[in-house]
Formats: sequence, C-alpha cells, structure tokens
Amino acid sequence: MLIVCEECGLQVSDKAIACPHCGFPIKPEILSKKTKYKANRRKRLPNGFGQISEIKNRNLRKPFRAMICVGKTETGHPISKPLKPISYFSTYNEAYAALVEYNKNPYDLNKEMTVQELYDQWSVDYLASLKSASSKCATKRAWKYCRAVYDMRVIDIRIRHIKGCMEKGTISDDLPETPDPRTQNNIKTIFNLMFDYALEYELVDRNYSRSFTLSEELVKEIQSTKEGHIPFTSDEMTTLWNNVENIIGVDMILIQCYSGWRPQELYKLKVSDVNVEDMSFVGGMKTEAGTNRKVPIHSKTQELVRKRYNQAIAMKSDFLFTDNGKPFRYDMYHALFKQIKTDLNLDEHHRPHDGRTHFVTTAKKYHVDEYAIKYIVGHKINDLTEKTYTKRKFEWLRSEIEKIKE
Repeated sequence: MLIVCEECGLQVSDKAIACPHCGFPIKPEILSKKTKYKANRRKRLPNGFGQISEIKNRNLRKPFRAMICVGKTETGHPISKPLKPISYFSTYNEAYAALVEYNKNPYDLNKEMTVQELYDQWSVDYLASLKSASSKCATKRAWKYCRAVYDMRVIDIRIRHIKGCMEKGTISDDLPETPDPRTQNNIKTIFNLMFDYALEYELVDRNYSRSFTLSEELVKEIQSTKEGHIPFTSDEMTTLWNNVENIIGVDMILIQCYSGWRPQELYKLKVSDVNVEDMSFVGGMKTEAGTNRKVPIHSKTQELVRKRYNQAIAMKSDFLFTDNGKPFRYDMYHALFKQIKTDLNLDEHHRPHDGRTHFVTTAKKYHVDEYAIKYIVGHKINDLTEKTYTKRKFEWLRSEIEKIKE
C-alpha cells in the first residue's frame, strides 16, 4: 500500500522505514532501534591483540576483563592470561585502552611472569630444534634441578640464584643428589639461552647468566667425563658379585654387564618382555637396530633375572625393575648407581652407561662374533651381506654370548 511522505509529498510504501526520496523517517521507532544496535556493535579485535569479555550476572563495579595472548597450544589455539597488574575495568573502552598500551610494549605490564612460565614459552621452540632425543632428555633433566626458582619472578633472578641451581639444586626432597658437572653445564646453557630470549622480548634488561663463566675446575671435570666410558675391573666385578644380595641395585648393574643394555633400556624392561622359558628378554630404544631386539640372558645372570621377575609378579608390577614399587626414571637410577659406586668404593669416574661398555669390552676379549655383539647391543650393521642375506638363529646369539666366562 502506498502512502504520501509528509516531507516531500511523494508516494512511498507503507512498509518503508524511511522515505527513499528524501530520507524522512516513516517508522522512527524501528530506525532508532537499528541505529542504537549499530552504535553498540564492537569490532572484532585483531589476532594476538588480546580479548575483552564482560562478566555478567555478577554485581561487579568493574565487569570488563582484559586478557592477553601469551602463546599458542600445539593445535594453534591461543593461550590467554589476565592482563597484569590490572585485569578488570569499569568500561569496555578502559579495557581496550589498557590492551592498546600493553601491545605497544607487550612485556611492560607482564613483570609478574615467573621463571617456569618463561621456560614453558622458550623451551617449545628450543626443544623442537634439538635433533637427538638424548639432548632433549638432558635439557629436561637439567631443568628439574632448578625447581627452587620455578616460582620466582623473571626480573628477580640474579647470578646467585643460577649458581644455586647449578651447585645445590635437587630434583626432589627424596633425591638429594646435586647436579654432576655435565648437568651443571646444561643448567648454565638453559639460563644463557632462556634469558637471551627474555632480553629479546624486553622481559629483562640484562642477562645475568652470561655475566659469569664456569670455573676452571668444573671445566676440567666436564672434559674428563667426555673422555669416554670405562669398563669395570676384575676386582670391581668381584666386589659387585660379593654384594649382589646386600645392596639394592647391584643386580641391575651385573645384568647390564652381561647383556649390554643402555641404562634406560634396562630399567624400562617390562615383565612381559621377559621369557623365563627360553631365558631371553626383548627391549631396546634409540635406533631402528636397537628397538625390540631379542637378547639372550647370560647363564651367570639368569637367577638374578628370575628373582626380579618373580618379585615383579608378586608386586603386580608391569616393570621388571622398580624402586620400592615405583618405575625408575633416569634421575632415580642415576642416584642409585651413584650410591652403589660410593658404598662399594668403585672408580669415581664410572657412569650408568659403563655396564654396556663393560659388556662390549669383555665380549671382544672372549672373541664373541663382531656381528653378534652388534645384534645384542643394537648397533647398526652396515655390511650388506650380513644385514640382508645372512639369517642368524637365536641359538647362535646364545652360543656367542656364553663365550663370556668371567
């Protein structure tokens, strides 16, 4: 139906909100609502800028909460935290102004960031850049010794705190062992790189970790550990056998000396990996050649393995070796090894990997076949004929490993 516009006198539809000829409002009540809606509509904030949400259904004097983006999850979703030091505002515009100020210098308002939060942000890219699993493991293990500074503010960290982690840090109250020289060096490296990152993003104005160097004594100790692993002497092996029933964990070292497992491969063996019928175990890690390899249990250690097997079954444990029922971690096994070394007065340079070195050294002494050694310890075989065309039976491996008589 057509009506006449009061302003221009031309005909317009009675359903029109405003006259198409002169703009005169035909239905001002509808136009007023639409205009008001547009006026209150806010634009979407840019990605990474932050977010503002209104807390409703609560009697708050400052209902607008400002959140900042501090990173992203593995799936790409933003990780948000309240803006510091003030998160709540009376109006949307006040919250928006605070976010604008924050984004001019993202870390000026983030002075409360803790060392653990900094590590969480920095370590994502750093750990991804490490090519070897052992390097990643060493970094994560070194960081465990820094628990004393986890909750400290980044801006409060000084040289004494970093040195404290290096010299007196412990993984837990149950493991009072302090970092060895190589771990101390790893801790120093973590703080060096982590605070380079903090300096780049203006979290700090100085990297205190680079303000001091390692002592000459510590450098010498680190160099000495890089000289390689050493086998146990005949006297040390006798000492281990004489104390296998008296000191917890000695049996693990002896089993390693007659099987060549890496420390982690050894303590991660499960009950289901052990076959007490044909006296063998299956395990391994790190390389394709080392994964899921079947290793004969030497006759000298069969009773030790069988005893651990029966204990695990009785405890309903999934793992062959446990520490009071708890599965081993590397730090736990390292602490146990160090305690055994001290109690039995073994060479101070021995490390958990030395049982593997002892196996290879002894196997070569008794002329165990070179390829048998590589099969057992999980080393890659490059010889095409041996790798592809030679099929060895498991009994051949057993006969070779039994050549070891001491």
